[in-house]
Amino acid sequence: MKIVLIQPKLEKTIGQIADEMHNHPDADILVFPEGYLNENVEEACSLAKRYRTIFIGGYRRLQERPKDRALIINRAGEIVLDRVKYSETVFVREEGLTVGILLCDELIKMGLSVRQEREIDLIVHPIGVGMYSEEQFEEWIREARRIAVSQQVMIIGASHADGSFRGSDVSIPIAYAIDKEGEALFIAKNDVRTRILDFRAKSVTV
Repeated sequence: MKIVLIQPKLEKTIGQIADEMHNHPDADILVFPEGYLNENVEEACSLAKRYRTIFIGGYRRLQERPKDRALIINRAGEIVLDRVKYSETVFVREEGLTVGILLCDELIKMGLSVRQEREIDLIVHPIGVGMYSEEQFEEWIREARRIAVSQQVMIIGASHADGSFRGSDVSIPIAYAIDKEGEALFIAKNDVRTRILDFRAKSVTV
């Protein structure tokens, strides 16, 4: 199973997703950051259906609070998961995988502290903007490792290539994949190139 993790720049459209799908039309899953879609969900559903690819990431309902939501669109272009940020984590079964989403700081504020009753195959961690310090970067990777080992699940995440938290002068783009033993398949800091992860082989190409 081919998973493509992208770190697009913030934009009002979803042109960068369209470009990535043109470059990787055989992708099984496309992972993108928290909020990237904004309110362009219908267009994303059409792209997912066109390329027969599962989309996992986040979007915004700009008139609501909290505005951020977790989203999974299946190969048929149908929304199979849509939950508001800071609500209970929900898991769906797609392509033989049980998948859940932790949105950005849900990793730290909520996590997955209790072993789930059913086996989880993949946690996707869409992150909004980059880390505001080296200490935060290390903290988030450390917590991702803890969740991977405690839940015996692969966890993968990616932020936008740009943007800063509450106007911070520092913004460190982050992307990673950690297997259920807590071993890093890759950890990217200030390197926003697209990664292609083979879920079964646990191999990564850039």
